[in-house]
Amino acid sequence: MSAIPADPAAATATITEEAVEAPRPPLPRRVKQRLTSRGATAAAIIIATLWTIPTFGLLVSSFRPEDSIQDSGWWTFLGDFQFTLANYADVLASGRSSSPNLGQYFINSLAIVIPATIFPLVIASMAAYIFAWGRFRGKDTLFIFVFALQIVPLQMALIPLLSLFINLKIGEFQLLPAGSYAQLWIAHTIFALPLAIFLLHNFISEIPNEVIEAARVDGAGHATIFWRIILPLSVPAIASFGIFQFLWVWNDLLVALVFSGGTADVAPITQRLAELTGTRGNEWHRLTAGAFISMIIPLAVFFGLQRYFVRGLLAGGLKG
Repeated sequence: MSAIPADPAAATATITEEAVEAPRPPLPRRVKQRLTSRGATAAAIIIATLWTIPTFGLLVSSFRPEDSIQDSGWWTFLGDFQFTLANYADVLASGRSSSPNLGQYFINSLAIVIPATIFPLVIASMAAYIFAWGRFRGKDTLFIFVFALQIVPLQMALIPLLSLFINLKIGEFQLLPAGSYAQLWIAHTIFALPLAIFLLHNFISEIPNEVIEAARVDGAGHATIFWRIILPLSVPAIASFGIFQFLWVWNDLLVALVFSGGTADVAPITQRLAELTGTRGNEWHRLTAGAFISMIIPLAVFFGLQRYFVRGLLAGGLKG
């Protein structure tokens, strides 16, 4: 039997010391408690409300007639409710020069963004695996170099890269002709790779070493380990970066202006949205409808993959 302290104060001090020495909850649990507190919930609701108000105003304006948009703000729609689909019909079906048809450019954006999202994800996931589990001389130095490429401003690389595309020829045949999707795919892939490799490397390097060693003992090579172990376990991180890359490419205007050549066959929807306001910038009824159409695909992608979003962002950053 354990001895009972005769002095109640000593017993209290012993209990207090034991309570102080008790281990703290793991970091993920503490982070979850803070993110689910009442203050964090209230802050999230306020931020979501402020973030949603402009989108709601854009939606309301897209269904208002041109005269109403020019005369009053969207917040007056309750007192003077007017509804029309003419704005959407104008930007989707009109062939007038003052109102470009968005249908073709919508397809162009899909043709650009899908390969420009898949290519960097495939290349970056392979490179991240090699940097995390490969064994070759100079691996750390090369990884630091790739990581440092993130500090190079995108604007500095546009003209040299465009010049490289133009001069890339075999005889008189130009491998990457101007006004082609290929230039946009390669440009977006190059600009996305440094960050993609860095983020996926952080996730893949957290995979337990026992899993990789067990696969090697069973005779699995790098290809088998990558396709059957690394990729299935890395789905949250891949989906998370895929959302970012999709949104970046879909909303891009600068790279599109440089590499698309401005032709209607290749130009994305962002390039045509800039023309919807007209030569004098007074055709806001078309711009609101066109802008809301351009938001449909990004919203669908985000909500479809949102269950991977937070998991991928926190992957590798929390232990416990």
